[in-house]
Amino acid sequence: MNVLLLLDRASDSIFDSREAVELFEELENKGYRLQRPELHGSLVDMLEQRPEAAGAIIDWDTMGGELYASMEELNERLPFFALTSPAAAEELQPPDKDKLTLAFVPLPCRNAERAAAKIDRAVRRYFELLLPPFTRALFKFADAKKNTFCTTGHLLGSAFRHHAMGWAYYKFYGANIFRADTSVSVPDMGSLLEHTGVHKDAEELIARAFNADRSYIVTNGTSTANKIVGMYCVSQGDTVLIDRNCHKSMTHLLMMCDVVPIYLLPTRNAYGMIGGIPADEFTSEAIHYKLSQRDDATWPTYAVISDSTYDGLLYDCSWIKANLPVKKIHFDSAWSPYAPFNLIYENKFGMCGESTAGKTIFETQSAHKMLASFAQASYVHVKGEYDESVLDEVYMMHTTTSANYPIVASAETGAAMMTGNQGRRLLQNSIDRAMTFRRELARLHDESGSWFFKCWQPDDISETKCWPISRGERWHGFLGADEDFNYLDPIRVSVLTPGMDPTGQLMEEGIPAAVVSRYLNNHGVVTEKTGPYHMLFLFALGVDETRTKALLRALQDFKRDYDNDVPIREAMPDLFKLDPVFYMNMSLQQLTRGLHRVMRKRDLPKLMYHAYDDLPEMEYTPYQAFQKNLRGETHEVPLAELLGQVSADMILPYPPGVPLVMPGEKVTEKSAAVLDYLNMLCETGELFPGFDTEIHGAYRRKDGYYVKVLDEE
Repeated sequence: MNVLLLLDRASDSIFDSREAVELFEELENKGYRLQRPELHGSLVDMLEQRPEAAGAIIDWDTMGGELYASMEELNERLPFFALTSPAAAEELQPPDKDKLTLAFVPLPCRNAERAAAKIDRAVRRYFELLLPPFTRALFKFADAKKNTFCTTGHLLGSAFRHHAMGWAYYKFYGANIFRADTSVSVPDMGSLLEHTGVHKDAEELIARAFNADRSYIVTNGTSTANKIVGMYCVSQGDTVLIDRNCHKSMTHLLMMCDVVPIYLLPTRNAYGMIGGIPADEFTSEAIHYKLSQRDDATWPTYAVISDSTYDGLLYDCSWIKANLPVKKIHFDSAWSPYAPFNLIYENKFGMCGESTAGKTIFETQSAHKMLASFAQASYVHVKGEYDESVLDEVYMMHTTTSANYPIVASAETGAAMMTGNQGRRLLQNSIDRAMTFRRELARLHDESGSWFFKCWQPDDISETKCWPISRGERWHGFLGADEDFNYLDPIRVSVLTPGMDPTGQLMEEGIPAAVVSRYLNNHGVVTEKTGPYHMLFLFALGVDETRTKALLRALQDFKRDYDNDVPIREAMPDLFKLDPVFYMNMSLQQLTRGLHRVMRKRDLPKLMYHAYDDLPEMEYTPYQAFQKNLRGETHEVPLAELLGQVSADMILPYPPGVPLVMPGEKVTEKSAAVLDYLNMLCETGELFPGFDTEIHGAYRRKDGYYVKVLDEE
């Protein structure tokens, strides 16, 4: 990062003067590379395309006004140097340093070497402030190349370079990742577990960024972050209020802790998308009713809500915090760590606003899902009163003593990148690209003349915002929605395939989304999630215009190949290779008709709705069931014989990745739709090779699927 940009908008620029040329030569002598790009677009756009720039030298006469007009969007830390006359340099006053870093350099200057030194000092200062504290210290350690005799055993990559296989591994990643892979043995870095040194500095930076009173860095994902919060909040015998749309890590918490779960029931629409929990589920009356159904339940001490849902629905979190009568409230926001950084998400994240009297609010987030961080980089945020020593102990219980420092640095960097003008613009760009994609897909759908894909969204998307799931609106398919309570996030884009309307009415002809998703994967586009007739695409920070156009092009290519009824062996060679005999004479239209016919025969929308709406009966708590599992008090039965049995494991089809049966629950006649739904998923995979559904808790044998159930007492 030794590039300095020369920016002007005039053919006869001050840059061409003899004095400026002398200054530029001095800068080049100091190792800087000077670039003078043509300015076709805005100043902000140009700088955005060159994030590696160490600073910018501008012709004040042609660029000064534009610089001032753009300063709310510019990187406020990037140093600008304005070349102007000595008289103007004395009269002009730099703007507020919090908004813009600007220094005036008079030309002609008395000493070009001194002016270059001034610019050099400012650039060095910029680099000192650019990196957040832990990341800066880690870079410094890696650059020092110390002669270590401590962990890690590969010693900054040295071990890999002494073996042919290791050398290939080392070359793939590059030197710096190994130099940065050190441990708590290095005193310069402080301790993640003890929250000292630059680790503590990183936590404090993250807390400020996310409006938290305290933040923790978690290096093994939000699955662990959830368990950290849960184990801090509950003790033996407590009753907990759990979103049935919980991540399986919350089920694992229930298996680890001897607590009594009662469930908040979210809605679902015909597409199989997970909706919000109705507002009346959060009332004292609803909770009292749930408690009355169990003899062993007391008033809940802890509540967990998924915000946002997998499909991108957010809550009015300020309402929940104010009205839910539980003292410890945990928002699992794994999918929406960006929410604090744009006003369209106001009041839609756990750490929003001030502390809530008498309550402690927790929020867990996956930095790696939507921000710029490595996989497994996550956060725990706290707002309100808490016992620091106990929470620190639980954190230590779940955190390795050998944390991966590159993951720690990426968690810190992911948060630091979102602060300031650049971070806000980065997120706004993602929102804008998602909106552009939505509008372009709507245009292509309207102009198709036959059929095309469309987005799951309101008819009117002229305004960029989180769209409310309003009662009575047909597009979303959620019955009895609460006004101003749930909202669709614009950057979580669900694309609908033909075959079903929002009410769940299956049409004569349809294109199951699994076929489109497989086609896209064959053509280099990977979906986040695939439902029966919808696919989810995440417009995260890394999605650029090129990727957006590639997705649109791939969807158009599918339509072309479908309309031309291209053979499977040409349209999806990877699928063809799974079973060449089965797919030898099959075309795209034949495949989609076959899958659609199975879904119509089983009335998939109705089946999915009842499978998640009519819960199995809780015979044992998940903790009690897991204890029996550990003692071997279980046996296997065919999945088809699950009716009347108590499941030893959670059973979770993916998608949507939500537990269908909890450990200790019995599938009864009332909840038999659960079994019908699972059997349909298995049947589809058997009829059409390559279209299996992953079912956690069901084990495939040669003669079908089996599940583990508890022995009868």
